[in-house]
Amino acid sequence: MQRIYEPRDLLEAEMLSGMLAAEGIEVFLVGRHLIGAMGELPAAGLLALMAPDAQAERARHLIAEYNGAEPLPGDEPESYPGELIC
Repeated sequence: MQRIYEPRDLLEAEMLSGMLAAEGIEVFLVGRHLIGAMGELPAAGLLALMAPDAQAERARHLIAEYNGAEPLPGDEPESYPGELIC
């Protein structure tokens, strides 16, 4: 198993987990149960996505593509230029 990504929050972690699972990549979310203890633990590094060694590089590539994606022209709302609202 390899640590492939540290999401900002639980929402991003769940979204990326679902995306990778849809691509046939087995993903494990580490630290989900530590979120409630944030008052006592350092906030950074609690969450991590992990994937099997054989799938880790593909998972990193898909996450990088997702993070670098731009909204298609005309798909962004006029009230939020430059942002894609899902």
